Amino acid sequence: MNQTPNDPTPDAVQALHRSILTLDTHVDIPWPDRGDFATGSDSRCSDLPKMRAGGMGAACLVAYVGQGAVSDAGHAAASAKALAMLEVINSTGDLPGVRVCDTADALLAAHAAGDIAIIPAVENGYTIGQDIGLLARFRALGTRYMTLTHNGHNALADSARPMAHLGDEAEPHGGLSALGRAAVAEMNRLGMLVDVSHTSRKTMMQAVELSRAPVFASHSCVRALCDHPRNLDDGQLDALKACGGVIHITAMDAFLCPRDVRQTHRVGVADFVDHIDYAVKRIGIAHVGISSDFDGGGGIEGWANAAQAPNLTAELMRRGYDRAQVAALWGGNFVRILRQAEEVAAATPA
Repeated sequence: MNQTPNDPTPDAVQALHRSILTLDTHVDIPWPDRGDFATGSDSRCSDLPKMRAGGMGAACLVAYVGQGAVSDAGHAAASAKALAMLEVINSTGDLPGVRVCDTADALLAAHAAGDIAIIPAVENGYTIGQDIGLLARFRALGTRYMTLTHNGHNALADSARPMAHLGDEAEPHGGLSALGRAAVAEMNRLGMLVDVSHTSRKTMMQAVELSRAPVFASHSCVRALCDHPRNLDDGQLDALKACGGVIHITAMDAFLCPRDVRQTHRVGVADFVDHIDYAVKRIGIAHVGISSDFDGGGGIEGWANAAQAPNLTAELMRRGYDRAQVAALWGGNFVRILRQAEEVAAATPA
């Protein structure tokens, strides 16, 4: 990275921003579905009009299911909800100028045609209960990654944040359970990326050790800059680099700045890029990306919705990142690990 700061013109920002694949790796969908993704809504941070206004080329739309009771009834409800949400995500492909993409080639083809690409994803391994076979159903609906846990432990793995109201012990599995290990292997077979955002440190490090494809964090920040259990420490960042993975810095104020700092100023784009800078210096530009966690609590000063995405490109340019580096951060690195996961799946016996 060129360390000489510069102040780009608005035209230069727009020219660069709209010439590259800009991909947000974590956007939640409101539920129950309101049918307003196409028309837009003031209550949504990311929808089709805002994506177009902000020059966004792609987004991973996430079927998020919060952690509940680890029981047959809880698992059945979680699975049904995730499948219903994936159907709604797939329905966006019926909209003009939108394609649902489940391969790297399809994603790049959509971008080349000027269409917005939607990549389905699932947040929380709770959604498969104890049925590994559900992963194939998720993949058949286009799912390209699954977050192993959310807040609270599930049958697959320990979370970074045990939930007292669910009766969570500190580390019941000591990382991944036997089922969780089987799930990682099955995700490799299917070409689904293993997402370690929300997992405990032991879960994350074990997933890196087991997975034959790169492991990634779809929406996490740097613990050295903000000591939050959801953030990744230097050892975890190094492990992501070693496996070819990527950390996607996310626009969640509590993950970007400690509480005392948040009391002095509104967390903004500069704070976000501080985390990018740290991760790039620690593990290299090839292992860092961008996500918003929009409609799941994400949003900061200057990047409060998808329409403001060029502000992030402007800050990157201001700090001396060149076009190739901005392109890698915004989408290139995610495309690479998608393709690597596909290659692992192709080499895996059915």
